[in-house]
Amino acid sequence: MSEYVFKLPDLGEGMVESEIGEWFVKIGDAVAEEDVICSMMTDKAAVELSSPVTGKVTQLAGEPGDMVAVGAALITFDVAGSVGGGGLVGGGHAG
Repeated sequence: MSEYVFKLPDLGEGMVESEIGEWFVKIGDAVAEEDVICSMMTDKAAVELSSPVTGKVTQLAGEPGDMVAVGAALITFDVAGSVGGGGLVGGGHAG
């Protein structure tokens, strides 16, 4: 299994954390690169985040309402056998 850990990027103006607004995927879902995976709430806006890779969701950072620190793991994908997955297979993405 090759994992891709998508870390929460800085969503604007030096925010240090964001609240999970809504998940549009669940563990076990197959997603394509650029599919919308969740919405994150900052002090100023709701931001929809897209999947950086094609793969299967294996882990979520929490439930809606939970806070996630910038740079912390937001979602993990199994990208083994994915075609056109791109990104940093086996690594991560800090945004």
